[in-house]
Amino acid sequence: MKKKSGFTILELVVVMLVAVLLVVVFFIQKFNVDAMQRDEDSKRAINAMYYALEEGFYAEKGYYPEKISEENLKVMDPQLFTDPYGFVIGTVDSTYSYEAANCEDGKCKEYTLRARLEKEDDYIKRNRVTN
Repeated sequence: MKKKSGFTILELVVVMLVAVLLVVVFFIQKFNVDAMQRDEDSKRAINAMYYALEEGFYAEKGYYPEKISEENLKVMDPQLFTDPYGFVIGTVDSTYSYEAANCEDGKCKEYTLRARLEKEDDYIKRNRVTN
């Protein structure tokens, strides 16, 4: 009897299962790395807004605005007002939010900046100066 060379069906199935498992693990890790990068980008944007509010707006005017935008925080890169999903701060679906508090005639004494993160708790910055 002649012995045939080649792989058995079982060997091919095992190799395919290992390959599929490796591909699944790769994509899970890629998703996690991408989510962590979006979280870092969000933190960077919130920090930029915070320093623009504190070192720019408040230092110049002595109060905080009711809303933030490109118009009143001109020292910031306008792209930073847009979250990683393309929504501008202040819109319903944005993962960024600015909540002014203790306001009178558009002049506020407090605020909270927040970014909803994927892999961590919300990233929150509050006003430095308490009036």
